[in-house]
Amino acid sequence: MASRKRASSNHTTTSNFTETHNNTTTNSTYTTVLPTKASTMLKVSVFLFVPYFYLIFYHYGKNIDAQLKRSIFINAGLSIFGFFVTLRMIPVASKYLLRRNMFGFDINKKGTPQGSVQVPESLGIVVGAVFLVVAILFQYFNFTSDSIWLVEYNAALASICFMILLGFVDDVLDIPWRVKLVLPSIAALPLLMAYAGHTTIIIPKPVVSYVGVEILDLGWVYKLYMGLLAVFCTNSINIHAGINGLEVGQTVVIASAILVHNIMQIGASTDPEYQQAHAFSIYLVQPLLSTSLALLSFNWYPSSVFVGDTYTYFAGMTMAVVGILGHFSETLLIFFLPQVLNFLLSLPQLAGVVPCPRHRLPRFDPQTGLLTGTSDGTLVNLSLRQFGRMSEKSLCIVLLVLQVVGCCLCFMLRWILTGWYK
Repeated sequence: MASRKRASSNHTTTSNFTETHNNTTTNSTYTTVLPTKASTMLKVSVFLFVPYFYLIFYHYGKNIDAQLKRSIFINAGLSIFGFFVTLRMIPVASKYLLRRNMFGFDINKKGTPQGSVQVPESLGIVVGAVFLVVAILFQYFNFTSDSIWLVEYNAALASICFMILLGFVDDVLDIPWRVKLVLPSIAALPLLMAYAGHTTIIIPKPVVSYVGVEILDLGWVYKLYMGLLAVFCTNSINIHAGINGLEVGQTVVIASAILVHNIMQIGASTDPEYQQAHAFSIYLVQPLLSTSLALLSFNWYPSSVFVGDTYTYFAGMTMAVVGILGHFSETLLIFFLPQVLNFLLSLPQLAGVVPCPRHRLPRFDPQTGLLTGTSDGTLVNLSLRQFGRMSEKSLCIVLLVLQVVGCCLCFMLRWILTGWYK
């Protein structure tokens, strides 16, 4: 959910469409995609990748197999290629989307000149397409025809591709939110059907004496859990939104944390299958991170494009897939701690107990340019109520800092509980 108001969601006939479109053209301004903030994003990426490459080259350099390291670097090279392709494709795609009247107005700038600018939306389709191309090309360098991981890798791509399609359909048709809850379940079917990994969980040591076993096979319940995880991840990104840069920014932070976690697990383990599971996760997260950084170059405040539900569904499904196939779903949920909190805050409105407006956004004051929190149950509004009024850019930074704190808390918990919890 981006902070926009659809310009043509209520058109019912061709004549109405023409009249409304002409009025809109008269009273608003077509956007020109602003100069990319790619240089800023490159600086941010250096900061994000410092701990990642430190772990690969120095801390765990001798523990990581040379062939595995080679595959990671090939994937990184293709991901960098995807970054620059995405940068070039977004302005081109924006023109086509504007021609098809797929644009919106930024509600958080209503009453200002920027609030009347037509901003192209659903640019997540570009990121998703480039991601899929990079991920498919990588198969040529890494997987053989008899690889045991190839089936699950292609099943993962099928689920992600399915989610991109359903997300774009949602952007075009504006599907009700109750239907949106079902869409990730459908998209996850290829992955669930092709999943050939274990369905067991390790019982925490403090409760082993009560359960009676150290490893418990959940069978079909584990696959049900996988499906529910996909539903949560896609929708949690989608509802924790509405601020320029927030959807993509939270994805960048979580993806960076996933990369660091995977390298730590590969370096600390001597089990080849366990290492391959986490390497599998890296092969999907690196392209996600690079293409998302390219999108953030245009979506950071002031945003010249909207990402649409296409991107939020795509990002959420990708991270759910890597968490499932990398076997670190518990860690993934802690990385999603702000999203979990936002979901709990939103639950009364989502369940219909409390009236739920279409846009649960803060109030914007065009005189001061500041946002004020409303009573709606979102982390965005809660942050404004707790920290006071602030600009949209400052609010996004605060929320991303909270995301970073949540990821750091996850690493701290894993360090404290290692050897005692599992």
